[in-house]
Amino acid sequence: MARYRIHRIKDSPKETFRWAAHSGGLAVVKLKDYEVGAEVEATSAYAAWRVLQSEGNPLRPGDVLELLTEDGSPGALQIAKYTGFDPAKWFVPEPRPDLAGVLPSGSSVTSEPQSA
Repeated sequence: MARYRIHRIKDSPKETFRWAAHSGGLAVVKLKDYEVGAEVEATSAYAAWRVLQSEGNPLRPGDVLELLTEDGSPGALQIAKYTGFDPAKWFVPEPRPDLAGVLPSGSSVTSEPQSA
């Protein structure tokens, strides 16, 4: 049986999610918008939804289920939507570019315009 970690969406992002247009496919979610919840054992995401529903702690649209591997490390994500589950992934920001390597040697950055 699979084990899932529940990530509950916080109130502010929940309202944004609620009013956003429905889109299918891969959802990109930000870890800062979620609180880590309990874990549940189930055969699938839909079975986990049923278990949580019967316990009186249902998944809400925007909540994320994270499949845990046998060694307990994180696995695939699925986001609960009004129509079921869609795959998801955590947002990873791009690293800032190294500006030191972009400027030619001997150049300096100034805020004054250069005359021709």
